[in-house]
Amino acid sequence: MGYAVVLGEALVDLLDTECDGTPVYRQAIGGAPLNVAVGIARLGGAVQFVGSLGDDVPADRIRAFLAAHDVGLAGAVTAPVSTTLAVATFSGAEPDFRFYGDPPSYALLTPEDLDVALVEGADVLYCGSIVLLAPATLAAARRAWSLSPGLRVFDPNVRPRLLDGPSALAGLRAVVAEFAAGAHLVKLSAADAELLYPGEPVEGVAAYLRELGTGTVVVTLGADGAVVAAADADPVRVPAPKVTAVDATGAGDSVMAALVAELLAEGAPTDPDGWHARVAFALRVAGLVCERAGGAVAMPTRAEVTERFPT
Repeated sequence: MGYAVVLGEALVDLLDTECDGTPVYRQAIGGAPLNVAVGIARLGGAVQFVGSLGDDVPADRIRAFLAAHDVGLAGAVTAPVSTTLAVATFSGAEPDFRFYGDPPSYALLTPEDLDVALVEGADVLYCGSIVLLAPATLAAARRAWSLSPGLRVFDPNVRPRLLDGPSALAGLRAVVAEFAAGAHLVKLSAADAELLYPGEPVEGVAAYLRELGTGTVVVTLGADGAVVAAADADPVRVPAPKVTAVDATGAGDSVMAALVAELLAEGAPTDPDGWHARVAFALRVAGLVCERAGGAVAMPTRAEVTERFPT
């Protein structure tokens, strides 16, 4: 088994909650790529986080958190800025994020900062999320993408609050097409698909990304499971296990984490049925995450998944 490189953001989430009837914010280490990295490690995979971190106490907590969860930091760089805060409020299980921090601490990785040997030695490279909206980190992601000899996986993880009008959305759509064309796997949510390609059914979005050159596309549908488009087979819907969700933070990230962990452990499936089985496992991981509070800290081990969903 080799290792994965996860390139993206790490920040601090402030999650809207209550304590004795009083509204409070619960602090949590977050960022979709960080969640993915922790999820891979919890499932037994070796992983290195690549990104920029601040130079303050919250950044020190991020480093300690990643180290405690066996996520390597060889490719992380430090910038003289405060750690970005993502304030999350809830109208249901899905959080709405607003970001605070200028410049964003996660957006300062440059192509020159990349540890080339680390990227070239990885069996799997993950790129995606909000770092794609920052010129420096987008350039770093492009360089990593071009250097990677292994499996490339991509997740746009769209945050509408960070898109400043139609031109920004069009720019992101172009970036998604660029990375999808060279990806072995693309994972996106139904909400991502609707924002990027309004009015298009998820099966159509999956087929479109496959036409661009993506090997396999997974579109998550929340409680309804996921659509999987693999090889030349028609898109197939894979059901999710029935759970009572208390917090969906990190659920989509856990799907990606599970898929990457399986790629590290078993390599890429050779047929659509293999992908369907992988996605079914990933949805069980996400189901367990939804039954817990808190994103990265909710990521389960394989033993916990097996205990909760015995086959």
